Amino acid sequence: MREPLSRQTSIPLSREELIRIRAKAIRRGVWFRMLTKSERAQVDLTIRVVQKVRSFLLARVLASLVKKLLDAMESKVLRLMREVGWSLAKKLSSAAQKWGNASATRWAKDPSFTQYLTIMHMNTPVMFKL
Repeated sequence: MREPLSRQTSIPLSREELIRIRAKAIRRGVWFRMLTKSERAQVDLTIRVVQKVRSFLLARVLASLVKKLLDAMESKVLRLMREVGWSLAKKLSSAAQKWGNASATRWAKDPSFTQYLTIMHMNTPVMFKL
């Protein structure tokens, strides 16, 4: 089973999707903080002129800008689940399996367990982290 939080998202390059991402980025306060004036102008101009992006060069430029916005809008818990939580779940699952717990094989793939471990990791004082 694949990890549900893998970063295999497609970059939306239609006018409607760009408008939706821009509105969400403005609401979350990311639009002006993460993009320069020229980057914002590129997205705005694309929204005004193009219905669907067909140019490979424009798609590549917009993909990097949209990825920057999506990364900035991702919640801290989801990011840490991807970076820390899944590896913690795998380690705990492996240890429990060595101790004889047969049901522990499911722990490594359980998003709820991974979220629990991630939040516990977030709330652990720095002096206790390895």
